Amino acid sequence: MDVTLSGLRVLREIAERGTFTAAAAALGYTQSAVSRQVAALERGAGSTLFERRPGGVRLTPAGQSLLRHAAVVLDEMDAAERELLGRVPEAGVVRLGMFPSAGLIVARSLAALRRQHPGIEVTTREGSTPALARGLRAGVLDLAVLSSRPPYRPPDDELPALHVVTLAEGTLLLAVPAGSRLAGQDVVEAEELADQPWIASPSSRGEPALGVWPGLPGRPRIAHSAKDWLTKLHLVAAGCGITTVPSNLDAVMPAGIRLIAVSGLPAESRRMLLAHLPGQHSSSAALLVRALREEAGHLPGG
Repeated sequence: MDVTLSGLRVLREIAERGTFTAAAAALGYTQSAVSRQVAALERGAGSTLFERRPGGVRLTPAGQSLLRHAAVVLDEMDAAERELLGRVPEAGVVRLGMFPSAGLIVARSLAALRRQHPGIEVTTREGSTPALARGLRAGVLDLAVLSSRPPYRPPDDELPALHVVTLAEGTLLLAVPAGSRLAGQDVVEAEELADQPWIASPSSRGEPALGVWPGLPGRPRIAHSAKDWLTKLHLVAAGCGITTVPSNLDAVMPAGIRLIAVSGLPAESRRMLLAHLPGQHSSSAALLVRALREEAGHLPGG
């Protein structure tokens, strides 16, 4: 099999990003250069590696097999580069992905881990649940904290299935400015939200615009778009609009915000999940898993 390291890096990047375009942007290549690398890789492997689908690509069984080996090869080459440059080995590093509103449990877990095991280094990456699942399969993440909503399907439909455990479960609530007319109610009817300005995260492939109440009739008026949850919450506190938040974030709401329930639509529950590929962890990853599970147990619904 005649493949290059550049081709393997392109394979891993496409597997993580889900599209040739996104992989090209991440690597600093043109899309045509990525397409040429893929064509050369498929010739060298003697198999079709990607299945083209609307909105992106997915790995074929041959592509998944090659990716597993590519992850090992690329990690070893990165380790060799660090050694040649005289850098300290990263044996204790754990790569953790998280969805945007998981920052509270992740920060508390890392603080506990540092107190007990200061030699373990954890790097974090934020992303949507579909993107984090791809990161696990691409070998660029060891663990991922994901979000799930009913009917609680697996994070993806690839094989082998990701190993998933529930860290916490809660309900979705509405964050409103403390001085608004909505703040005087414990429960608001869905039709009362029709004219409200919403603060939401930009939608992405496989994910809706987070921050708008699911199933809300009509087309919501999104007044502000922000990925960062703290930014969204401070915009709410400033009276700029409303947004949704998981109930387990109640303890860290900024001043000037009131959380209320919504009636007239099906109840919205959410699960916080911890996912990884099947198989054993490194000892460092296992200690991080324990810290995440212990801290999640302190959350409402944990």
